[in-house]
Amino acid sequence: MTSPFALLQLPESFDLDAETLERNYRALAARFHPDKFAAASSFEQKQAVMMASAVNEAYRALKNPIDRAATLLKAQNIDADAPEHTAFDPEFLMQQMEWREALADAQSEQNHPALEALDTEIRAAQTDLFQSLRQAFAATEFEQAAQLVRQGRFLDKLRKEIAAALP
Repeated sequence: MTSPFALLQLPESFDLDAETLERNYRALAARFHPDKFAAASSFEQKQAVMMASAVNEAYRALKNPIDRAATLLKAQNIDADAPEHTAFDPEFLMQQMEWREALADAQSEQNHPALEALDTEIRAAQTDLFQSLRQAFAATEFEQAAQLVRQGRFLDKLRKEIAAALP
């Protein structure tokens, strides 16, 4: 199976050039768009649909930094999202509880400025986490990267919940 990096002709690295990712994705998506194969044989149509799907999945996996990190870890035979990995350091657990409480309070009060402030705070935490991921991959500290992926999943989920609570 071709890696998302190979499919999109990108280096296997946490740091990717967003413009190159976008350009390579668009070129492949256009090349394999099923509409281009409307007059082709059913086999060629199926191949085009499969390639279009693979290109879309590769793009999804590489566009989001947390998914990209998880993809890099899978290449190291590390499944950061495996259910047995549920331990977090106490400091992150405390922060997580504080954010959850702040979200619940802001939602119950329909306090949009508080929700926006919480989103800004969590976005800053994500930026710090992405920098820590860069450092972990640069130092080949894959277990540390896996732990950061799990924390990043929580931050992603929390930001989605905040977005859903905002008008």
